[in-house]
Amino acid sequence: MISQTLTFNFQLDTSSRTIRKKKNERPVIYQITGFFNFTLSRKRNYRYIYHMKVLILNGPNLNLLGKREPEVYGAESFDDYLKALRAKLSHITIEYYQSNVEGELINQLHKADDHGYEVILFNAGAYTHTSVAIADAVAGITTPVIEVHISNVMKREEFRHVSYISKHAAGVISGFGLLGYELGMHYLSIR
Repeated sequence: MISQTLTFNFQLDTSSRTIRKKKNERPVIYQITGFFNFTLSRKRNYRYIYHMKVLILNGPNLNLLGKREPEVYGAESFDDYLKALRAKLSHITIEYYQSNVEGELINQLHKADDHGYEVILFNAGAYTHTSVAIADAVAGITTPVIEVHISNVMKREEFRHVSYISKHAAGVISGFGLLGYELGMHYLSIR
């Protein structure tokens, strides 16, 4: 496949969604708002692809994927899955952070707006059902958050049917295994 990458600065006129390149060059029309230094790749079919930045944020015990309850969460480690996901979606910059500590997850959420993420795919693990502080952090940022669960939480214990995060999330994906993270990436194409 023939590929060409362009990087340039631009001014954005949000009413017409027109990018005007510097030096009064002819305007180029895109459906993009709010970002000011980015890279576009031009593939053989002459369509431009915007290189997006996503954060996958995983909570407690998700570092044990592949070992912990494989009948519920599967036998693949998250590191192996992430490597394959990055290869498959190479046009998206995927950053990853996992912590078993509630305060560290909140700190990552607070930093999100400053890092220019398009979306956060957030699996808060058991904190989904218990943490008002994490729900408040999700509510307090402008970066859209998609709540992701590997298992179908509605088929599990009753306490897992409650999510403090869902009210503030752009959407919820549950029960599709690790594929749920990839499904969350599709949010980028429909918003």
